[in-house]
Amino acid sequence: MINEQFDILIIGAGLAGIGTAARIAQQCPGWSMALLEMRASLGGTWDLFRYPGVRSDTDMYCYGYTLRPWQSPQVLGDGATIRQYIADTAREFHVDDKIHYGMKIVRADWSGVEQRWNLHVIHTGSGETRHYSCRFLIGCTGYYNQDAGFLPEFPGQEQFRGCFVHPQQWPQDLDYAGKRVVVIGSGATAITLVPAMADKTAHVTMLQRSPTYIVSLTGRDGLSAVLSKFLPKSLVYRFARRRYIWLQRGFYLACRRWPEKLRKIVLWQVRKQAGTQIDMKHFTPSYMPWDQRVCVVPDADLFQQIKAGKASVVTDTIASFNAAGIRLQSGQQLDAHIIIAATGLKLQMLGGIQLSVDGVPKQLNQLMTYKSVLLQDVPNFAWVFGGGNAPWTLRVELVAQYICRLLKHMDAAGNTVAVAHDDEQCETTTSILGELQSGYVQRGNPLLPRQGSKYPWQLAHHLGKDTAMLLKHPIEDRWLHFSGAPVAEVKHVPA
Repeated sequence: MINEQFDILIIGAGLAGIGTAARIAQQCPGWSMALLEMRASLGGTWDLFRYPGVRSDTDMYCYGYTLRPWQSPQVLGDGATIRQYIADTAREFHVDDKIHYGMKIVRADWSGVEQRWNLHVIHTGSGETRHYSCRFLIGCTGYYNQDAGFLPEFPGQEQFRGCFVHPQQWPQDLDYAGKRVVVIGSGATAITLVPAMADKTAHVTMLQRSPTYIVSLTGRDGLSAVLSKFLPKSLVYRFARRRYIWLQRGFYLACRRWPEKLRKIVLWQVRKQAGTQIDMKHFTPSYMPWDQRVCVVPDADLFQQIKAGKASVVTDTIASFNAAGIRLQSGQQLDAHIIIAATGLKLQMLGGIQLSVDGVPKQLNQLMTYKSVLLQDVPNFAWVFGGGNAPWTLRVELVAQYICRLLKHMDAAGNTVAVAHDDEQCETTTSILGELQSGYVQRGNPLLPRQGSKYPWQLAHHLGKDTAMLLKHPIEDRWLHFSGAPVAEVKHVPA
């Protein structure tokens, strides 16, 4: 039986895991570290999703790492390029050789006597049981189930004679050339699939129950491409990153402050790009912008394919599947050779790991998060969460820097345990994503950690406030409690 000990264990080797590991390797080099990844390769989401056209749904200047800036003029990165970018970052910061692949963590238990986390792990290739232990545990698993996506029960689905696919389990040998395809859904996956497949299919139809706000973003940052000819790339990157942060943050705040005006602007853009022949009912949601996430398409590609007649949108509900395709409630029949259920994600916390403290189970949906990083009453544990209304990596990097500040503080003070505790009983029933009304969020709300009624248990969903809270506020405060001497000699050399 293998038993390995480290100062830090990071769960997950995706965008958040590699970014956090790179930051720790840079700022806290004296701490021994390993990353435990369930899959056979790094990349997380970008290794899992392989459907046609898979790409980021936000600009890469914000989605990339500040430690290793995104320096391509390509604004929305495709899946393969992002996967390579993550791998190159891991190699540059020497964390690629710290990844242990095929490690499914079943449970993690904190021992107050040992002042360590003990992890029960199954190696997926051999079925062998392994044990890992660490002083500090960091969860970088994202918040959805990688084993299966959300799939409603469709009446009569067994009658369909064609191919039925969920994008999360995309068959790499699927031939859709010349086929009639129906994509069920209206979120980021659906609006990516439809234009990516349209040139090869006989026709592709996006079948949606209700519309989503869709905004077009330029696919190539021409300004950065021009500036790169005269200025250092590092300067061009910093300018581009600030510009896109300002744009996305300004758009979000404007949507919250002037929802009716922004609604009109977004719909005007859609009509302009899709043409006057389009029926705007397919692109006019019943809610206001940013009550749910706003979807982004590069260079209006979805609208261009609709204008060209290669793709179409139908807004209706499914009555039942049949042998030839889908019968809608309106009576319309959608014939299809292939039906793709882009119906969303299943939320899952910490990859399904059972968490306990001295044998007492800890459920994330019963806990608040301190500064949305540390779990209430769970020692030496950080949860890296990117938030819901901004590019994921922006907040991931703030969290990683806060973790480094915390580790350095513990070193300097001779502390070995840090735990956040609420003395004011300010827990609410609202989840950390409670303000978003997206279907996958509402389905998964019961699984998410809770918010408190005030600082530091309440999420600001504001980059400026988060930056101040995580990077400028003192580490020590009345909610964060430290304790001292270790039970055994500490292995690492303080940074």
